[in-house]
Amino acid sequence: MAKDKTTALNEKDGIPEPDSVNTSSIKKLKSIRHQQPSAKDLISDILKGDMTALSRAITIIESKNPQHFEKAHAIIMGCLPHANKSIRIGITGVPGVGKSTFIEAFGTHLTSIGKKVAVLAVDPSSSLTKGSILGDKTRMEDLVKDTNAFIRPSASGDSLGGVARKTRETIILCEAAGFDSIIIETVGVGQSETAVHSMVDFFLLLKLAGAGDELQGIKRGIVEMADLIAINKADGNNLKAAKIAKVEFNRALHLYPKKSSEWQPKVLLCSAIKNEGIEAIWEQIQDYIQRTSNNTYFQKKRNEQNKFWLIQTIEDHLKSNFFNNKEMKLALDKQLQLIEDNKTTPFAAADYLLRM
Repeated sequence: MAKDKTTALNEKDGIPEPDSVNTSSIKKLKSIRHQQPSAKDLISDILKGDMTALSRAITIIESKNPQHFEKAHAIIMGCLPHANKSIRIGITGVPGVGKSTFIEAFGTHLTSIGKKVAVLAVDPSSSLTKGSILGDKTRMEDLVKDTNAFIRPSASGDSLGGVARKTRETIILCEAAGFDSIIIETVGVGQSETAVHSMVDFFLLLKLAGAGDELQGIKRGIVEMADLIAINKADGNNLKAAKIAKVEFNRALHLYPKKSSEWQPKVLLCSAIKNEGIEAIWEQIQDYIQRTSNNTYFQKKRNEQNKFWLIQTIEDHLKSNFFNNKEMKLALDKQLQLIEDNKTTPFAAADYLLRM
């Protein structure tokens, strides 16, 4: 059948490959690109500050593929002696409070004074599709271009409270790569605040004024964990409401019992979009680190966190081994069907599976 030359859908001949192209070299380059570096090579490159190696190593650590577990373990153990040399800062707040804008302004301030900043941003995953936008790199346009900054968005998946499954291990790798300031952003929902609090040195709570948010702050829970409350978007017409909220939060904070760190949390105003109040927040963090280092609370907290993550790691391994066992998968499917047919109860099914 002859081609219809009048249609725009005709397929044209492509540009012929020039004689100078070495096809064997192209195949070799493609082969190299698809080669997976060894754990030893990744560790070596991470210690040199190679961001590509760091990203690849984090991907291996976050992988649920059982074939990657041994390699991930080797990478973590190789980086561990070079870790624990950073300040770990957790940042949380309700959606819409301006976390990404604040982190960009805050991270840019830190790099401007000679710090190396790693931002571990956790994006919420859809409970239906399991997908995640991972849009923090697009929201932090300036910081992502900074050579002294590293932004790693990770999907929360089905992990508790929206904290990436391997955030704790990722911190170790970033510290080994030379980052002295680690910022962990939570999704601001569920129990993510508790999980992040258990892996950071300083916990910053971002709040809004004029949206009823100050009343929520008086309640126990998240505010008790905060080492500093920053009322964001304190600019323009919202400045007056922010100042009123600051007074209310200060009153509320004095009602809480004294922290074992001997630190009295403060309330500051800031405007991330106008880059106001950012330096004052960093000064408060430095004061906190100095005070808790002097009274030994800083190291004591790190030790407690390590114990917590030991138990957490054991629980994760037990859970993984349980659900990845082939016989258990079959038995679980059978029990689920029995529950659906009303022939057993969830409690009886769980007892049966745990006794296998």
